[in-house]
Amino acid sequence: MSVRMHGTNIHPGTVSARGSLVGKGLVTFVAGVTMVGPFLADWNATHLFNPLWPPHARFHGAQTMLLGLGLGACALGFTWWRGQDAGPRPRTGMLFASLYWLAQLGSIAFPGTAFVDPERAGTGQVLGIPAQVVLSAVLLGLLCAASLLERRRAVS
Repeated sequence: MSVRMHGTNIHPGTVSARGSLVGKGLVTFVAGVTMVGPFLADWNATHLFNPLWPPHARFHGAQTMLLGLGLGACALGFTWWRGQDAGPRPRTGMLFASLYWLAQLGSIAFPGTAFVDPERAGTGQVLGIPAQVVLSAVLLGLLCAASLLERRRAVS
């Protein structure tokens, strides 16, 4: 018995089948963090309810949270959507899952930005590295692993 996944026949229990499911699992994990993480990090007194933030800054905070929710949902949809033309869907799911974290890493390059507000300087670090950088690097690394598993599956 074989299962048709992404345009190829995959036999259950084979390395390709396991690799495909592990890759999808990694993308699903990153998509979940992308959907929920911004709400956990920003729905509090240091961000969205910070009395020092003007309304327009809160607008952008809310926009960022909703963007994470939408990108994560798109990643899940493209990763798990079944249909006739599955071709680039896994890679498209990975792209959606990566965009939020790539944007987070790139945001520090803009003038006047910081990883934390001045009153929280020196906090939010892992081994002296800003937590946002560590989290982004870990999640993007998981997506790279998923991509390698998908590439290996596509070749076999």
